[in-house]
Order: sequence, then C-alpha cells, then structure tokens
Amino acid sequence: MSATVEIFGAGLAGCEAAWQIARQGISVRLYEMKPQKYTPAHHSPTFAELVCSNSLRSDSTANAVGLLKEEMRRAGSLIMEAADATRVPAGSALAVDRVLFSKYITDRIRSTPNIEVVEAERADVSPDTVTVIATGPLTSEPMADYISETLGCGKLHFFDAAAPIVDFSSINMEVAYFASRYDKGDADYINCPMTEEQYNAFYQALISAEEAELKDFDRESQKSLKVFEGCMPVEVMARRGYDTLRYGPLKPVGLIDPRVGKESFAVVQLRKENCEGTMFNLVGFQTHLTFPEQRRVFRMIPGLENAEFLRYGVMHRNTYLNSPDLLSPTYAMRTRPDVFFAGQMTGVEGYVESAGSGLVAGLNAARRAKGEGEAIFPEETMLGAMAAYVSRGGVGAFAPMNANFGIIPPLGYRVRGGKAAKNEKLSERALETLANFLTDI
Repeated sequence: MSATVEIFGAGLAGCEAAWQIARQGISVRLYEMKPQKYTPAHHSPTFAELVCSNSLRSDSTANAVGLLKEEMRRAGSLIMEAADATRVPAGSALAVDRVLFSKYITDRIRSTPNIEVVEAERADVSPDTVTVIATGPLTSEPMADYISETLGCGKLHFFDAAAPIVDFSSINMEVAYFASRYDKGDADYINCPMTEEQYNAFYQALISAEEAELKDFDRESQKSLKVFEGCMPVEVMARRGYDTLRYGPLKPVGLIDPRVGKESFAVVQLRKENCEGTMFNLVGFQTHLTFPEQRRVFRMIPGLENAEFLRYGVMHRNTYLNSPDLLSPTYAMRTRPDVFFAGQMTGVEGYVESAGSGLVAGLNAARRAKGEGEAIFPEETMLGAMAAYVSRGGVGAFAPMNANFGIIPPLGYRVRGGKAAKNEKLSERALETLANFLTDI
C-alpha cells in the first residue's frame, strides 16, 4: 500500500480531508483540475470555492449546523479555521467573505510541506493507493463514468441553484432598511418591504418568468429534473402556492418597516457577501431564471428598482451516490475499503456538512494508510450522525440530508424548556462524547 494518500478535488471536502491526513503525518497528493478545466458553476482558480450562498448558517449550538461547526472546530478543522478568520457580520449566522475564505484555505494547503498539489484532472484510482474522491456535485463526466462503471457505484442527479448578488450602492436605502428579525443581534440584513399590491405584482411576474435552458448538462438528467428542498429555486417555491414565499424567505414576521411603524405584507432580505459590505446577496433567491428575467423581475422588489447585479443566479447539476448501498460510516466503500468518498456526492447537503464528511473521511484515510483500525464517530455527535445516515439512509429512497437533530439518537429523558432546551442538551452530550472519542483515537 502506498504511503501517500491521493485526493481528487480541492473543494471544501477535499481540502478538509487533505488537512486531516497531513496532520497525521501522512503525505498527500491533491489533484485539482482547475485552472485547466472548470465546471459550469466555478470561476476562481482558488480552492474551496463557494458557489451558492456565502453563509455557513447558524453559529448557535442550539442549532444542528451550529453544533456541527463546533464539533469540527474541536476536531481541528481547516474549513472552520478559515471561516472564523474571514467572517462577515450576519447576525447569529456565520457568513464569510468568499474570496478571502478561499484564499485562506488555498494558502494553507499549498504551504503545508506534506501536501503536493497537482493541477490535473483524474479519472481513475491508482492501484494499492488509499484514495479520497471529493470531486463534488459537479463531478466531470470522465470521473463520473469511472465511479459509476468501474467502481460500480451508479449515480443519481439533482439540481442546485445559486442566488444573485447586487451592488450595495445601487440599493435604494430610502425604501430598504437595515434590521434583524425581532432586533435579535446586530442589524446586518437589508430588508426590502412589500405591500400586498407590490407582492401580488411580483408574485405574478415571478411564476410566469422565463427559465434558462440547461445547456451544459446531460439531457437525460434534465428530463427527470429533481429539485432538492434545501436549495430550491425561488420561482419553483413560488409556484407551490401564493403564500409559500411569505412563510419562507419573504417572511415579514419580526421586521418593522421604520417608515410606517409596522410589519409589511412581505419582506425580501439581503445579506452581506463580503467584509467591505459592497456586495449583498438575495437571501433564499436561488434561481434558474434567464438573466434578463432576473433583472426585470427582481427589480420589482422595492429598494431594488435600480439594482446593479454583480452576479446573476445560476442553476447547475449535482451528482450524488446511493450511499447506503455503497459506503460505511467512515465514508469508505464497503467493497473497496481503501477508496473513500467525501462531500455532497455522498449525500450530505451543505457547505459545513460537506467539509464535515471530508474531516471524517480524511481521518480514516490516514488511519488506513498507517495500518490502523477505522475510527467511527459516535452517533451522538453530529459528525457521527451524518456518517450513520449516509451509510444507512432513512425511510424510502435515499436523498441528500442537511445536519439536523432528527438524525441524532434521543436523550432518553424529558427536558423542560421546549425545543431549544432539548437541543442544548443534545449538543452538550455531543460535545462531551466527541471529547472522549478524540481522546481515545
């Protein structure tokens, strides 16, 4: 068995895996096809490029993804180190300056002595070499074919969408206003209030707007289009019903329009995209509309009448495995235990979840290279619960899953104080369990 672990893909999962392996004193050869070749959603030559939102979601341990982030910090995560170093104000959420975030990770990976970066595409696994495949939800066709056919994994598709970004200076702040919901935390969000009449006009325009043609993805996948609930295009969400947006991303509850002193009929929120606050993204506005239609429809939002779009929303294909048939709780193939997968292609969903899978896969790939036994994270931890879900699945057909307390074993006793109190107890148990686990391995 080669003493060097090979990793395919320098995204969030691949970089986290490389970091964890290198920390164990094992040499890493990290293959990344950029800048020679880009997917339809990637544009920067740096590693760990964020292509959807710049938010890593809640930072509270009463929230499942907040617990996951804290577990990763305590396990020595590079991704969390970078996120904490490049964060931008976002209330109780952890959002990052995506350019600085990617640069931080790229610099750390390239400057680590036992990590060799190879700018080339791979489409096969080297014999007798521990390998981590982290080529992401937009895996290139040659690699996807190899995974499907040679490794015998099969493949599934769903489609993901990214929100547009606007120039702050083009937002009409005589209409829009800074505030946080219920004045909780700092006023980091820009709020665009809508009257009922304005919402009606916007809603009708949105549900009838022209969608972009999927030119760069295979046609068979387009025919059987699946939209994952966690990143649904805003126009698809709107078509589910008149009030769907008003109970989702346009929820006005807890936001008081200072011009009239009351809640609006609907509110569009924008969140900082960079540290300087010159760019803001439309929260929950992932979209598949054509660029002209985005400009026309989204400029109907009060305060965005003259918005300058720095990036339009795009939709792209994602690929993930039927992991319960294929992977163990270490993210290793059951039939090829020297081959690990990491990232969204395993069926975890979200930036932090992808990086978390890379942490578990990387740690175990290093142990495999050293001839040590596998380290299965306890299911009482969020890292372990995600790995268990990926390896076992749930009820019905396997589908991607975000971190959530529903996949963690219950406490076994009643907690007074409601859901938040129960979640805090689950988090306390998880962090205590993780500390013991990390001490023992």
